[in-house]
Amino acid sequence: MDKTAILKECRDAKVAFVNLQFTDLAGAVKAVTIPLTKLDSAIDDGIWFDGSSIEGFTRIAESDMYLVPDLNTFAILPWTKGGDTVTARIICDIYTPGGKVFSGDPRAILKRQIERAREMGFTFNTGPELEFFLLSRSDGEFEVLPHDRAGYFDLTADKADEVRKQMTTTLSELNIDVEALHHEVAFGQHEIDFHYSDALTTADNATTLRYAVKTVAIRNGLIATFMPKPFAGINGSGMHVHQSLFHGEENAFFDPAGPYKVSKLAQQYIAGQLAHVKEFSAVTNPLVNSYKRLLPGFEAPIYIAWGQVNRSALIRIPSYTKGRDSSVRAELRSPDPSCNIYIALAAMLAAGLEGINKDMAPPKPIDENIYEFSPEEVQRYNIDALPGSLLEALDEMERSELMREVLGEHTFQLYQRAKRAEWNEYAAYISRWERDRYAEMY
Repeated sequence: MDKTAILKECRDAKVAFVNLQFTDLAGAVKAVTIPLTKLDSAIDDGIWFDGSSIEGFTRIAESDMYLVPDLNTFAILPWTKGGDTVTARIICDIYTPGGKVFSGDPRAILKRQIERAREMGFTFNTGPELEFFLLSRSDGEFEVLPHDRAGYFDLTADKADEVRKQMTTTLSELNIDVEALHHEVAFGQHEIDFHYSDALTTADNATTLRYAVKTVAIRNGLIATFMPKPFAGINGSGMHVHQSLFHGEENAFFDPAGPYKVSKLAQQYIAGQLAHVKEFSAVTNPLVNSYKRLLPGFEAPIYIAWGQVNRSALIRIPSYTKGRDSSVRAELRSPDPSCNIYIALAAMLAAGLEGINKDMAPPKPIDENIYEFSPEEVQRYNIDALPGSLLEALDEMERSELMREVLGEHTFQLYQRAKRAEWNEYAAYISRWERDRYAEMY
């Protein structure tokens, strides 16, 4: 949309305010709200803000930054319609006072890697599957929605089913093309999938989905959480990311003669991700809690391997349907929905392109359940594992030249510092489990 069309739509819909939206380094949605009367000048000249107050942005001495709206992301927030405060949103890019793109803007970090792919002749297409839990409060504690005891693909007629449909309608009004919605494996766990698209559109849509899902849940007296592992003993929430590279309209991952119908280039891409996944795990799995999901037995991959029928592998090649060459893709199964998806997609793409540029070859695919392997079999196949904690992942990341290049040195150091502080705070915390286990014993 252009400025004239946006201003007309705002007048017709009686929009009163506009949220100029962006994300911080952790992926939290931030916004500056302006009256509609200021939108014209904001589109032409941007809006200044204090970047020193935003996590991971800049130092006090370099605080002035400004937002430049991306008009392609304009949408009216459905839950504000019908009142006196109808509000639209536009996702923005962040610039420095000198008129340059701010290198630490998560959207800019992804755009840099997209440009690398474009220079190699590729479009990077992605489709994430974000899982989440619907929770209610009981005596001040979180718990799974009490009347939801459904399982995978169960058809129910309870409140959670209705709320999920409301979420889908809301997403459609936000111009997100929802393809499917269903109950996931764990009690109270859900998934809403949207259409596969280019990586920037995907990241914008995933960020919008998290915001919209949480808003609809709150309006129904519930809490939606994308926390990776809110409850012990049941599956956590993942964000499986389907990926492919296209040459124009041609899927560069497809080869009718290749294993699982994937091309040599796709295998190089997979090899790059397998080689670097430990280095970017602190980005795709950014929380202390993320590593409580990555345990055997709960459909979360921990072994660095690839295959097709093997859902214990890190990268899976979905089954090929004859005539659907464009759908051949690689599914990275380790990320979780708490990540900053702009940075996560940038890291995934950079690792895959590294595999192509260095002509890497992946290990032999494994189509057996690795969880059932003995330690000797794991060693015989030379299968490595993901980091076991956020601290291990940060140590892997700190040694990574690839991640320094993806984030830029300034943002790399800020990310390391913030996440190590999170780990240190966790390590110093005394949990209820520790008191229950040790207080009377010792």
